[in-house]
Amino acid sequence: MAAKILANLIIMGSGILGRAVFQAYRKAIENANKTGVAHEAINNIRRGSKALTEQEARLILGISEQSTWEEILQKYDVLFEKNAKNGSFYLQSKVHRAKECLEAVYKEKSGVTN
Repeated sequence: MAAKILANLIIMGSGILGRAVFQAYRKAIENANKTGVAHEAINNIRRGSKALTEQEARLILGISEQSTWEEILQKYDVLFEKNAKNGSFYLQSKVHRAKECLEAVYKEKSGVTN
């Protein structure tokens, strides 16, 4: 008999606790929407997934703003091959993304369109 009462109390308690957690979660979302925190968090996520900036790409490849496209390709080839042989795939992909970013910048500067 005592076990049955204890089991009922546990079940009822967990139901009450579950509803309280749900209500607290819903209230937290309402407050976040009112203060703009939710919108800011979404913007931060979007910002984090954007492509490299030109400055970041130049830092990755170790080139200056005065570098020619040929110099960029030479630096890219060296870094890409080093990471292909005994480097990391992550660094190799960063080098590739940096080249893609700068390629778009150089096309834009030269007025080339697809």
